[in-house]
Amino acid sequence: MTETAAPALTYADGVLLRHGKPFRMLSGAVHYFRIHPDQWEDRLRRLAAMGANTVDTYIPWNFHERTEGHRDFTGWRDAERFIRLAGEIGLDVFVRPSPYICAEWSNGGIPFWLSGRTRALRTSDPVFLAAVDAWYDDLIPRLAALQTVHGGPITAIQVENEYGSFGSDRGYLEHLHDGLRARGITELLTTADGTTADMVRNGSVDGAMGSFTFGTGVALAESLRTPEQPLLCAELWGGWFDHWGEQHHVRSAASMAGTVQELLDAGGSVSLYMAHGGTNFGLWAGANHDGALQPTVTSYDSDAPIGEDGSLNDKFHALRAAFAPFHDGELPPIPDPPRRQPAASAPLRAIASLFDVVHTAPAGAAAPMPLTFEELGAEDGLVVYEAPVTFAPGETLTIDELHDRAVAYLDGVRLGVLERDGQRSLALPDDGGGSGVLTLVVESQGRVNYGPRTGEAKGILAGVRIGRRFAHGWTHRILPQDAPMLPVSADAVPAAPADGLSEALLEVADPADAWLAVPGAANAMVWLNGFLLGRLRAVGPQVTLYAPAPLWRTGRNEIRILDTDAIGSAVEIREQPDFGPVEEFIGS
Repeated sequence: MTETAAPALTYADGVLLRHGKPFRMLSGAVHYFRIHPDQWEDRLRRLAAMGANTVDTYIPWNFHERTEGHRDFTGWRDAERFIRLAGEIGLDVFVRPSPYICAEWSNGGIPFWLSGRTRALRTSDPVFLAAVDAWYDDLIPRLAALQTVHGGPITAIQVENEYGSFGSDRGYLEHLHDGLRARGITELLTTADGTTADMVRNGSVDGAMGSFTFGTGVALAESLRTPEQPLLCAELWGGWFDHWGEQHHVRSAASMAGTVQELLDAGGSVSLYMAHGGTNFGLWAGANHDGALQPTVTSYDSDAPIGEDGSLNDKFHALRAAFAPFHDGELPPIPDPPRRQPAASAPLRAIASLFDVVHTAPAGAAAPMPLTFEELGAEDGLVVYEAPVTFAPGETLTIDELHDRAVAYLDGVRLGVLERDGQRSLALPDDGGGSGVLTLVVESQGRVNYGPRTGEAKGILAGVRIGRRFAHGWTHRILPQDAPMLPVSADAVPAAPADGLSEALLEVADPADAWLAVPGAANAMVWLNGFLLGRLRAVGPQVTLYAPAPLWRTGRNEIRILDTDAIGSAVEIREQPDFGPVEEFIGS
């Protein structure tokens, strides 16, 4: 791209301009953090072949700064490389780096260490703004150097994300806007909000072009935009995400294409959310809360035009046809389908019970009352709480504020499961009372990413009661979140473990994409060659996990599974994904 003194995108009289000429942004969301970096170029080329001229991506703060002050922009986190790749392919880049991204991503992208320090998220609270400013001092100059005014592909930057549905702190929005400009951002600034007047009013800030997020409602958006601002849907929901225990959400190609065409016919621009959904690898999936916690599944396929493994569907071809008239020449050729491994299976071998596995982690902090994940510096996953207890006949164990699930043991004997929105008490052995060591293996099932509960704590938030009195004298163990489970000695394997760690070995001649299923799994985390793919749960809907080609080895591959409730029978490679039973969903 050539150097230019002016920003690429401007607008006048309701028309979006690129270097002074009328322009339609034909964009799709593709998130680098949900794609193995070896596959970034493939997914971007598929987006270009769909007819897009722009890619949009969030930048999740917590993905880059997991420990305060230690920011990582290498490897999987090399957002600059992703942006440069897009430019080399011929795509503009619309970056959405706001401190909060939602995106069905853990904690909405806000680091857990920050949400554990202040409740005043997304406000002008000095504690929150100091952390944002330190993050932006590192991030924004990296983005500024990649703007079109410096020969890069970035043409637009979002100030905040759907703020009008969350808060009303005008000073906070102004601080973000001014901070972007002060750190060298000269390209078009935008905001994005839902289609109500209240959302638009509270989410807007002077100096940034407003845009909308919706599944349908082009006419409503038209009625809400100001005459001088172009019509842009920064998130047109062509599909939807899934929660555990629900059905897999789909949207028909005809429904999606109809809304896209309506928007184009109205003179508008569009960014499809998602164009390629990708995967919530590891434990990065977020959660919603609507009367109860609703954890998001590992797959973020989102019924997108470009599937989780890069496969192309009817939506892709419908969009290619709709976008083609806005290009002067031929669109890039359609890439070949992704390669997949043939079906295979391997039996699972039990390694250790859950109780034995969690005790391979060293004992850590001691405190009179249980500490939260945030107080312990635990990002997600499993934390073990232990305390000596005594109990009288008929007494119960109760956790009043549990986020989110706990497996309880007394002297190593499993008592049962306690859940945030389910059973909160368990009967203790009714044999005349007694004493012992109480062990609680507590699991965070996903940090809330949207609404007033964003940033809430995980773990045991209040206390643990035996009968009416608190149990005191707690020690804590933190299990590593990203590493495969710690080594366990062979003599620790029980004769017939009902839960815990198991292993399968799969021989692969030619590494390619695969879909993994684990029959019999109940509440499992799955590692492939030391990489945490994500979760599988018996409640569904997701049945298979995407295991991308770069994670496989020629020859022997190790799959480890930690299940808090069962030991599966086998690991299977399936030739097609299984997202579970479906229901049509459009969104508002």
